[in-house]
Amino acid sequence: MSGGTQGPYLYDDDPAPLHTGTPRAARGLILAILGGTVAVAVGMAVGLPLVKGTPEEQARQVTGVFLQALAQDDVDTAHQLLCEEERGRIEAQQVPGEYAAGGDGEVAGTAAAEAGGEPVQRVEVAWSDGSTSVLTVVSEDGPRVCGTTAG
Repeated sequence: MSGGTQGPYLYDDDPAPLHTGTPRAARGLILAILGGTVAVAVGMAVGLPLVKGTPEEQARQVTGVFLQALAQDDVDTAHQLLCEEERGRIEAQQVPGEYAAGGDGEVAGTAAAEAGGEPVQRVEVAWSDGSTSVLTVVSEDGPRVCGTTAG
């Protein structure tokens, strides 16, 4: 035997190149990816209110929790549901005097409004003493109670 190996070879020639076809333009793939991204973004924008609720529903919910906290003398929870401006203006112990002078309250209605050029919700509250007031609910890291006026 001579110095080289002899015998059957798996390949007679060099292996064929892997990419032998004509290159294709990736325009269709790029358009499909962009179209899918746009569809997901639109779906999220449309679906978000379905998950979180409308601003009116959110205002009713936060006001209901706020009123329950006041009815149970949970002034810390009620204070945390106030907007930043109100939390800075009054202490937790002052919340019932400022917001629940009429006893226990119940949400009676809501209406969209504007305050300082920003959209807000006005939530009418019926109090156990027969009086009414309107709580202003703003969007500040979620809905927050931010002021009251006599009804």
